Amino acid sequence: MKKKSLFLLPLLAAMSGATLWAASPAGSATGQPPGETTAYWRQQGQQVLQAALERQPNTRKAKNVILFVGDGNGVATVTATRIFDGQSRGEAGEENILSYEHFPHVALAKTYNTNQQTADSAGTMTAMMTGVKTRAGVISLGPEASLGVCAGSQEAMLPTLLEQAADRGLGTGIVTTTRITHATPAATYAHSPHRDWEDDSQIPAEMRSDCTDIARQLVEFSAGDGIDVVMGGGRQHFRTRSQADPEYPAKKGKRTDGRDLIAQWQAQNPTGTYVWNQQQFDAIQVPGAGKILALFEPSHMHFEADREELNANEPPLAAMTGLAIDSLARNEKGYFLMVEGGRIDHAHHAGNAYRALSDGQAFANAVQVALDKVDLEDTLIIVTADHSHVFTLAGYPTRGNPILGKVVGNDQHGHPMAEPYLAQDGHPYTTVGYANGPGHAVHDTIEDRVVKGGKPGRAELGEIDTTSQDFYQESLVPMYSETHAGEDVTIYATGPWAHLIHGVQEQSYIYHVMRHAMGL
Repeated sequence: MKKKSLFLLPLLAAMSGATLWAASPAGSATGQPPGETTAYWRQQGQQVLQAALERQPNTRKAKNVILFVGDGNGVATVTATRIFDGQSRGEAGEENILSYEHFPHVALAKTYNTNQQTADSAGTMTAMMTGVKTRAGVISLGPEASLGVCAGSQEAMLPTLLEQAADRGLGTGIVTTTRITHATPAATYAHSPHRDWEDDSQIPAEMRSDCTDIARQLVEFSAGDGIDVVMGGGRQHFRTRSQADPEYPAKKGKRTDGRDLIAQWQAQNPTGTYVWNQQQFDAIQVPGAGKILALFEPSHMHFEADREELNANEPPLAAMTGLAIDSLARNEKGYFLMVEGGRIDHAHHAGNAYRALSDGQAFANAVQVALDKVDLEDTLIIVTADHSHVFTLAGYPTRGNPILGKVVGNDQHGHPMAEPYLAQDGHPYTTVGYANGPGHAVHDTIEDRVVKGGKPGRAELGEIDTTSQDFYQESLVPMYSETHAGEDVTIYATGPWAHLIHGVQEQSYIYHVMRHAMGL
């Protein structure tokens, strides 16, 4: 049986009255690790200081630039992922360091759109790819363009860094776990007054003659010799309504213009390689592969947490990243590659921290693959997020408490307690939660959940396994979908000109650093 959309799981639970978790005892906490003595912390601090004193800026031209974007990967998510990753190996977790957290240069990016305090991915990725902040919902158009208005939008088109790199003969690549036509990847190559115009059926009929959909813009990309590597999901936007999907025959394409864009791409790239499943991906031989187009799902690719259980017929983000680097490295002039861990964002929207952190862990693994493959003397790597989420860590849990577990505090002597701490309503609560969103698996009506006898309505978590991948964290404000948050996000950088990443910057500054480093 095929998996239902994660976004629908809370609502399906509400309709059936079923819960989406298995009951099990609360996880045990470790308390303070015995090795972390006064001497340990002094030695640790001196080692880090010495490394900083010896560091010198690299001002060589960056032959290659790799931009990693963790969609929705805000500071709280990074912190929780760090602990989740460490605990997955049996560690306390807090002391763990993710691959990109070793980078020597760190800054903060202000994420607001020109018309919105809390941003969306289209406007934020446009800022990173063009150096210009713009409205929410528009793709690589300046702030002069209006959302959903085709007339005049061409005058507001902004050249992207990927287009500029392609025009100069560099290799170019896009890797994502979302649809390749989704907002973040689309902003690298397309220009559209609406992020939802992924195929022609989504453009208002009266505008279709003047505006080109995002999927078609990808296939008809004209800068340089075209995009060399494209990998992600989203087959449905490249196929017509009469075409059955090769893996899910009941699913048809969405295009109404009769264009089979996959066939068009193959005709344009006779020496290229098109793949749509794991076996074909594994068979790619880079020296003879030519350009690569890989579309692994009709819509988004699977969450990392579901890949094994569902026998996902697609590669993980780390494998796609490695193949993309190997392929692009053939270009002696260098390359620009954008890699998106896109489903961190989707799991957060569903109020499901387990899948968000699992995808965050996979994102960090993809960064490590890049670090293992490139020479940081000539390759600039920047890791950042487009925006954050209303995701929090709180409650004074003891050291090593399961990051997805119920809060177990310390006693009056600073040692772990035996049972979870109880809130004023007499119920335990979790370390992580959301300010808004689907709530606690939406197991009852909004009215029942909000007010029960004049008190906040929360479920009794005592016998519930909150670390389950299908547990939906509690939220304060009930909403169908959890929202983005408006605080700054972190920028991590290593390689040539990475020292330019400093302070608190507008998100659009990232473009200017990459462009300068590449000598464009």
